[in-house]
Amino acid sequence: MSVKDKVIEIVAEQAVLEPGDVQMDSTLESLGIDSLGLVESIFAIEEEFDIQIPFNANEPTKSDFDISSVATIIAGIEALMAEKNS
Repeated sequence: MSVKDKVIEIVAEQAVLEPGDVQMDSTLESLGIDSLGLVESIFAIEEEFDIQIPFNANEPTKSDFDISSVATIIAGIEALMAEKNS
């Protein structure tokens, strides 16, 4: 399963949606994911990909990790994985 597919699966699970309902330009807010769901999604992604996401749940807008859309989350994860594997 690709990074994109797995992230969409994790996000869909948190939003109680089908993966097909999650679009690349969807925001977590538009999918109905609240702050707790966001934190749970981050933890699930970290566990799935064995990475550490530079994210501060207390100040999510000041994070170095862009969570503005599903596409930016996927891009950030791919970058972290490339960094880890280099």
